[in-house]
Amino acid sequence: MSTPVDDPLARERSHLSSSRSALRAMREDVEALDISDVTANWVNAEVLARQIGERIKALADLSDTPLFFGRLDYLHAPGAETAEGAEGERFYIGRRHVHDHDGDPMVIDWRAPVSQPFYRASKKNPMDIALRRRFGYTRGDITAYEDEHLSDPAEAARTSKLLQQEIERPRVGPMRDIVATIQPEQDEIVRSGLSGTVCVQGGPGTGKTAVGLHRVAYLLYAHRERLARTGTLVIGPNRSFLHYIEQVLPALGELTVQQATVDDLVGHVEITGTDDATAAVVKGDARLARVLRRALYSHVTMPTEPVVVVRGSRRWRVPAYELEDIVHELLDRDIRYGAAREALPQRIAHAVLVQMERSGEAPDDRVQDAVARNSAVKAAVKAVWPAVDPAKLVLRLLSDAEFLAVHAEGILDEDEQKAILRAKPARSVKSAKWSTADAVLIDEATDLIQRTHSLGHVVLDEAQDLSPMQYRAVGRRCTTGSATVLGDLAQGTTPWATRSWQEALTHLGKPDALVEELTAGFRVPTDVITYASRLLPHIAPGLTPVASIRENPGHFEVRQVSGTKDVVEACRELLRHEGSTGLIAADARVPELAGALAEAGIPYLGPGEETTQDTRLTLVPASLAKGLEYDYVVLDEPQAVVDGEPDERTGLRRLYVALTRAVSGLIVTHAAGLPPQLASTTRP
Repeated sequence: MSTPVDDPLARERSHLSSSRSALRAMREDVEALDISDVTANWVNAEVLARQIGERIKALADLSDTPLFFGRLDYLHAPGAETAEGAEGERFYIGRRHVHDHDGDPMVIDWRAPVSQPFYRASKKNPMDIALRRRFGYTRGDITAYEDEHLSDPAEAARTSKLLQQEIERPRVGPMRDIVATIQPEQDEIVRSGLSGTVCVQGGPGTGKTAVGLHRVAYLLYAHRERLARTGTLVIGPNRSFLHYIEQVLPALGELTVQQATVDDLVGHVEITGTDDATAAVVKGDARLARVLRRALYSHVTMPTEPVVVVRGSRRWRVPAYELEDIVHELLDRDIRYGAAREALPQRIAHAVLVQMERSGEAPDDRVQDAVARNSAVKAAVKAVWPAVDPAKLVLRLLSDAEFLAVHAEGILDEDEQKAILRAKPARSVKSAKWSTADAVLIDEATDLIQRTHSLGHVVLDEAQDLSPMQYRAVGRRCTTGSATVLGDLAQGTTPWATRSWQEALTHLGKPDALVEELTAGFRVPTDVITYASRLLPHIAPGLTPVASIRENPGHFEVRQVSGTKDVVEACRELLRHEGSTGLIAADARVPELAGALAEAGIPYLGPGEETTQDTRLTLVPASLAKGLEYDYVVLDEPQAVVDGEPDERTGLRRLYVALTRAVSGLIVTHAAGLPPQLASTTRP
């Protein structure tokens, strides 16, 4: 049946159907590939088979995910704006490229240069676009469209209703991509080059996490071959957060990006211990890197005896002063401890070969390697530059007061040294109860001995909670690459929380990084962010409050209750709405609330577990709420959230995080009094 000429929606549905057929054909072509005659051996066959498997996965057509979400009608052919009579072209913008059997594009990848005007074009700068069309979808089917005639001066600029609906659309399950709703200021960050590091300061709901993930997707598109060699990594604050975001990149066709927490990166030992706040702050201080370096290189001792190498009937003697010169030269080169230790026997062997040549012999490289393996040379290296185990080094530093005092002199004062010393020394590395801060120290020591592998690009999310030593650990993973750093100084909830991005970027090893600030709020309703922003003068007085661009103010209520039954009833009310609901409470109150929900027969999940249509309530300890979002939130006892932290400022920051997790509505319930800072809008 032919499509009526006067039915644009039917024509767009027809193009969607044709595009899906073309994508299916592309996938079938890959599935039909026969690699039996093109691989030289089983290793090549395995590699090629894996690559084909990944390509098939990348070409999957997700039925509930729109294959394209926009259309651009150019006034002229792209790149031919100045050519007289150049005919315009039409492009459908989607999550991945789709072409027909003749190779003609049916859908253009959102990352392609020709797609950029979909995000950047405006009435002031139409970028040669005559029309921008947005599509509305219901379960993968086109149900509406909306046009902007950018080059028509008679049409006034207006807010896109479909864009607002997409931003406010209820969600169940993990985080979605924002590829259909990327804003111009976000797009500038997403498309910034691979060579530079970008730091994004963004308040709640500004989309900084999504921007970081979409930047990875863009960089993989623009620099795929290079990043395929060097690798990419997304670092999140905890496993719950990583689970929440793990479907974003696969939905964009990117399946090779690794995800980890900082603890995963530095997992050299099993974490079974904890530090008090004072010890954790000192261990996380960048000065510990200097202490570790001193302690490590204290193992190097200057030779006092010559090395005598016996080969056949000849004896070759390298005097102590010459050995000392070699050691000083290696120290001055400032190479890794382990690399210098590996170079030392070759340097000693070279000194022997020089003597051989002077005596008339003509030794080659094989002779030098043999001399380097000589027992006398090995013994000298062991005495002068011994092997050091990084975990043993850190354990000694934290257990031996005298050893620590010698190497921390002029760096840490006596109180700081006492704070990190173990009350009871461990017998061995295996029996020691290591903390997360200890693991970072071991990672630092490991890097001093042997260089850490560097990746092509690293995304670091919720960066404001990292210690200087943790920044150094992440920076080691991108010394030859770049990074995207994402965070909000107002949401720092650790005793060592970042005070300024410039300081943090210096610890990361990227002091020249570009710092961008996102202040337009897309996810948090106006009434909710306005209420939460009352805390900003008390937790981050220098930051610009987020300004919500949402036309819908959202549901917001502060409700005094008499007990947990009223809190459960508030959850029941919000569950009548479509979408997900989070019940956020101080960690200490979670067991009581869990019991109340169970008694009321309301099923619930823990953070990181995927919501479904049948189970849409998540019970979230306040300490794990960061980075998560729910359509509706019940926040239980704000004062208890504040009191659950070691100091008031950290508690207020934790509360700020909890208040800003709602996308459509928030009910604050309290039986006790509210924190006084929520009643004040003036600066302290």
